[in-house]
Amino acid sequence: MSKASPETDAGGEVGLGLSAVVPLYNEERSVAELVERLIDGLGATGRTFEIVLVDDGSTDGTAPAIAEAEAAHGAVRGVFLLRNYGQSTALQAGFDKSRGRIVATLDGDLQNDPADIVRMLEVMERTGADLVSGWRKERKDGRPRVWASQVANMIISRITGVVLRDYGCGLKLYRRALLDHIRIYGEMHRFLPALLAEVGARVVETDVAHHRRRYGQSKYGFGRIGRVVLDLILIRFLHRYMHRPLHLFGGVGLLALVAGGLISLYLTFLKLGLGDSIGGRPLLLLGVFLMLIGIAFIGLGLIGELVIRVLHEPSGRRQYLTTSSPPRMADGTSDTPARSSGAD
Repeated sequence: MSKASPETDAGGEVGLGLSAVVPLYNEERSVAELVERLIDGLGATGRTFEIVLVDDGSTDGTAPAIAEAEAAHGAVRGVFLLRNYGQSTALQAGFDKSRGRIVATLDGDLQNDPADIVRMLEVMERTGADLVSGWRKERKDGRPRVWASQVANMIISRITGVVLRDYGCGLKLYRRALLDHIRIYGEMHRFLPALLAEVGARVVETDVAHHRRRYGQSKYGFGRIGRVVLDLILIRFLHRYMHRPLHLFGGVGLLALVAGGLISLYLTFLKLGLGDSIGGRPLLLLGVFLMLIGIAFIGLGLIGELVIRVLHEPSGRRQYLTTSSPPRMADGTSDTPARSSGAD
């Protein structure tokens, strides 16, 4: 039997212990088996749970299959998007509709194993992590795709500063408290560990099982690489300059302004000191252009600073989060010195 009734935590808050969010696109043949596996895997956790299946505008029978599962199992909830928005939007819709204090995500193609969720919960409790990310140690995909993934993981880890061996693994566990503070879109679902680390999440990685795809075809292709690269640039910008845009745009503007100013001084010397004609020199146009670009970038940085203040100050939105307990090390111990209770 699936557990779908509310439970009460130590603080007296009523809610579900665990939500599994699964985005689905043209996975009609996988839905029934996926639900059965999820019910078995989540039931083994001993927590109340729900299964949120998000149909991302499928063109096959995925939506009716979800509706059938919803009617057959009280723990299953269907979310049906009007069109195909992409995996990030489908995940965000699932996050919005789910109610669990811990949220598990996995792919709907049966390549992830829901049985791994039990062990990932143990890792989360032992380490105090806010996000436990799966690592498909023995992937069942073709070599070109595995090699491309390894290169991508190295690049993403280097740029974001959050080192993971498998950013692309769909099997992850999140604490709701931090998940509620972000929104994802585009191709940004793969960067969730970096986005959450930016707001203070503790991220750990553990190996998980991986199975061969049994039905249909993969929805991922090399055509996504360009979009992923652009989203990675956005993540880098948000990570370093979200709260100080003037440092980026103003820095570029100052470099352009200084370069244009030096060119202008050089041309002034030629004109006034040596009497040369400078009106037809391309260098004059370059100097003026650089100075205008510099002023524009500095102005853009100032506008960015105003936008950040509009975001935080009138709405009372904080740019930080706090914790009620000190962070824990990988062995579960606190990384801050223990305080005396007053008894010797």
